Amino acid sequence: AVWTLSERFTDMKWSWRVGRVAGVTVYLHATLLILIAWVGYEYYAWRHQAGDVVEAVFFVASFFAIVLLHELGHAVAARRYGIRTRDITLMPIGGLARMDSLPEKPYQELIVALAGPAVNFLLAALYWGTVSPISELALLNNLSWGGGHFLHKLAWANLAMGVFNLVPAFPMDGGRVLRALLAMRWGPNRATQTAVDVGQALAFAFGAVGLYAMNPIWVFIALFVFVGADQELE
Repeated sequence: AVWTLSERFTDMKWSWRVGRVAGVTVYLHATLLILIAWVGYEYYAWRHQAGDVVEAVFFVASFFAIVLLHELGHAVAARRYGIRTRDITLMPIGGLARMDSLPEKPYQELIVALAGPAVNFLLAALYWGTVSPISELALLNNLSWGGGHFLHKLAWANLAMGVFNLVPAFPMDGGRVLRALLAMRWGPNRATQTAVDVGQALAFAFGAVGLYAMNPIWVFIALFVFVGADQELE
């Protein structure tokens, strides 16, 4: 999740409005459609079965529906403090919520930052508390993706989203949580600088892991975190 005042993260010219939810306009970025097409192609190349493509595309669509709920969690919490969310854009990197202003007080930023991951943890709890106990029903057993239970995989992906967003690095929610906690003691400027330093140190660690494992995704995450931290400091 990314929530910011800046428009540098996305180009609205390449985004399409898909509707409004809870008073917030939702956009779909063109690159997300490219991701969905790529996933569909990869799963068709796997076994050359159309059913694999349908299940994979449906999984990605369901995952980004959860991303939208995550962002709406931030928006609803921000509204409590009189902050309007202009829009939410869904992109391959996740969701971008653009707000008119940022929370003025550290405890407000803390609540707004935690609201997104809280949605993920609530959805995961609902799955394991209600759906999972009855998942032996034939209808649910047939919902599989990639050789596993569809809803089970979606629940784990949802939980991973919540945990990953709590990594203490800007522009993720965890960076804002860290800044809010530090600001309660040190004030906003020193707290922001410290949170940026922690985030960029983690970015170097992500990059080192990515280079060692020859994993471009980790390298991309490292660049994203490093640049996001710089923009937050500005």
